[in-house]
Amino acid sequence: MVQLHILNGSKAGARWVACRFPFSVGRSPEDHLCVEEDGVWAGHCRVELRADGRFGLVTTPEALTVVNGQAASDATLRNGDVLELGSLRLQFSLSPTRRRSLRFREFLTWGSLALLALAQVALIYALSVEL
Repeated sequence: MVQLHILNGSKAGARWVACRFPFSVGRSPEDHLCVEEDGVWAGHCRVELRADGRFGLVTTPEALTVVNGQAASDATLRNGDVLELGSLRLQFSLSPTRRRSLRFREFLTWGSLALLALAQVALIYALSVEL
């Protein structure tokens, strides 16, 4: 999913993972990611999943948000983008995907192939004994 890595401030080094969309970042306890840094407003910005499958950042009109060094009130986010909300810096990134182990399926596949080969050998042996 999506995660925000907090680069500076009182929670520097922490990672916050989004559980659902849209989610908000701001000073208010109602915000999903609540931070109390200078220049961060209540409901400062919102990250949403758009219809085209991209992630969008929408900033409250009174607040200033900078994405990769450029002021933005409405921006499309990409993996690795750095957001500045007041004095707070965040890095937007996609969480690594979890891989399920395929060892059991691989074992079943190879086992089935081995049984098929043994059955063919047994069938060839049975036919050669009859002749």
